[in-house]
Amino acid sequence: MEQYTDQEIIDMFRNEDSRNRSIHLMIKQYHVRLYWHIRKIVIDHNDTDDVLQNTFIKAWKGLGNFKGESKIYTWLFRIGTNEAISFLRTKKTNVSSIHEIEHHLSNSLSSDSFFGGDEIQLKLQKAILTLPEKQRIVFNMRYYDEIPYNEMAEILDTSAGALKASYHIAAKKIEAILLNY
Repeated sequence: MEQYTDQEIIDMFRNEDSRNRSIHLMIKQYHVRLYWHIRKIVIDHNDTDDVLQNTFIKAWKGLGNFKGESKIYTWLFRIGTNEAISFLRTKKTNVSSIHEIEHHLSNSLSSDSFFGGDEIQLKLQKAILTLPEKQRIVFNMRYYDEIPYNEMAEILDTSAGALKASYHIAAKKIEAILLNY
């Protein structure tokens, strides 16, 4: 698959004749990476598809205002992260406690036909689900996606130092949980 630069995608978007092609290329270029980022937050495949679709709709509506101060994928990850968090918050209003949502997400992971991990990976994912939302997102972005702290800071609108501390605390919590399994 041919990769397009951010500037090429933006230039296509600004041209009325190639506007639809630009969003198609953006989706094609970033959907897999963004899908897995969102999936690690909301867990369920169908929910991930819904959040991903909403993310690309918002991106389509906002691409005209994109200033290019960050990379497109950073911008998309920020939109996707915010959409996923909003989705989970909406879901939380339908349950009585945070433990109930953690239990639901854990059960979703266990019964998910799209999850191909072994027992150790399942234990790791369940341990990650016990983390507070922000720590879970930071841990996933750093551990799985290997996103540099400076890019995470742009996506999550916080400092790199705070993210390093959050990741360290999350890793220690996960280590403690896995040692007690």
